[in-house]
Amino acid sequence: MALFDLPLEELRRYRPRVAEPEDFDRFWEKTLAEARDHELNAAFEPVATALTGVAVYDVTFAGFGGHPVKGWFLHPAGAREPLPVVVEYLGYGGGRGLPHTHLLWPAAGFAHFVMDTRGQGSGWSGGDTPDPVGSGPAYPGFMTRGIESPEDYYYRRVFTDAVRAVEAARSHPLADPARTAVLGTSQGGGIALAVGGLVPDLAAVAPDVPFLCHFERAATLTDRDPYREIGKYLKTHIGRDERIFRTLSYFDGVHFAARGRAPALFSTALEDQTCPPSTVFAAYNAYAGEDKRIEVYSFNDHEGGGPVHQVVQLDWLPPRLRPAGAA
Repeated sequence: MALFDLPLEELRRYRPRVAEPEDFDRFWEKTLAEARDHELNAAFEPVATALTGVAVYDVTFAGFGGHPVKGWFLHPAGAREPLPVVVEYLGYGGGRGLPHTHLLWPAAGFAHFVMDTRGQGSGWSGGDTPDPVGSGPAYPGFMTRGIESPEDYYYRRVFTDAVRAVEAARSHPLADPARTAVLGTSQGGGIALAVGGLVPDLAAVAPDVPFLCHFERAATLTDRDPYREIGKYLKTHIGRDERIFRTLSYFDGVHFAARGRAPALFSTALEDQTCPPSTVFAAYNAYAGEDKRIEVYSFNDHEGGGPVHQVVQLDWLPPRLRPAGAA
């Protein structure tokens, strides 16, 4: 696939008007307050593995509605002092998988919290967290579950879980709450971007080829899933466009970006038809933090920079997670 979106020079200036609900902040304040009415109940159960260099914990915490959400917490074996912690969110359809698939950040000296995504975990990796909330008719997938209203929409639950995951990660004795970063790829990047706008005291945010940004453009520009799920829903539910895109406006990464202040490292790929570069640049250009950077992979599709981008992250993140007062 050749380049299909705007030229790079236009992408760098791309600042579309993305309609924001007047009660956006009130909606999320109320949502998170309701979640915090439930005790976090973060439990870390040690797991015996053959990983001699890493300690592993099976985590359960209370997410949206007090529902139990699973995760992994890993840290370098033998660690005694509080560590910077990286909270990771996963791509569409995947679950937390197995602990040995999450060794990069512990190997680099970080504590690492991996959040399972409710109701997913049956695509490219297994998960253990159900979504006990029902919804109205939906196109198969997750994009249209509860899409008739912001209160019922699937990603209201997921983003709330993600904020609570930060709180759970910070509750571990070996996590330094002041040195917490969030990151993820694709759906995980979109979730990280949302958390960056909802949690004001993060040390860093790293959305990699993020999904869930600039919904109206994405739904009309690409015919790939998951965004195409929206169009397929509207093909059947004719005339509901305005209502559906209003719901989605409460979950748009562009609005969360406008509230993000932590240092941020984005990435995009110019041949990415799954998360088109204009949707990523819409969020990046709206990002309010002054310390921000975007890596552009010119001839890549949704794989983005892959392992090359991980090297970039490993170089970029540590200076932003140094202890206060460290040189």
